[in-house]
Amino acid sequence: MAMVTSGEVKLIGLWASSYCVRVEVALKLKGISYEYLEEDLITKSPVLLQFNPIHRKIPVLLHKGKSLAESLIILEYIDETWPDSPLMPTDPHERARLRFWASFFDTKMSGSGKTIFFVEGEEQEKEVAALKEFLNILENGLKKDFGSKKPFFNGESPGYLEVVIGSTIGWFKLLEDKTGAKLIDQETTPFLFSWITDFSEFGVVKEALPDQAKLLDFAKKRREMLLESSKHQ
Repeated sequence: MAMVTSGEVKLIGLWASSYCVRVEVALKLKGISYEYLEEDLITKSPVLLQFNPIHRKIPVLLHKGKSLAESLIILEYIDETWPDSPLMPTDPHERARLRFWASFFDTKMSGSGKTIFFVEGEEQEKEVAALKEFLNILENGLKKDFGSKKPFFNGESPGYLEVVIGSTIGWFKLLEDKTGAKLIDQETTPFLFSWITDFSEFGVVKEALPDQAKLLDFAKKRREMLLESSKHQ
């Protein structure tokens, strides 16, 4: 486990954000002590604007006074800076494959996954169909590339790709509740279901994942706020 001086590492984040959960899970898997700074994305703090002036988004990792943004970049920085309990393999090809699937996942989820929360009727059905198609590709692709590795792609403990995809499990459950559709389950995506279930039950990961009831309340309030805001545009 890494030995880090108190106050050396800080994370600016939002508890409900799966992108921030990724970073927290990675820090916990590495045994890195950190200070967590909760951000209000409605009235963004001077600290956030100071350390991420370009995108003004979370998460932001502060290490020895230096800042780093974008969750995928932060994960690799954490792994390179604290090499104990590695999140990624040493083989360049293996690392490249993990990066490919992480990028694929983020690109697709930033589309249909977010849109589903704000549409209804035929438009929602169209987005759900697109998301199911994406998950089918993910199911088959990950099973082909990593299916022989147990229990995780990284070995006995979760690694880079588990952290990237598994940290969104709470939001997938919300999508299922909202649409009534089966997205990740034993019937439609058995590989993803088994793998993510193992991830969500793993020690420090379980501690870091948001409470589902609290997440549902957050999602409802955020949706109402955004819908109300759109009426006045």
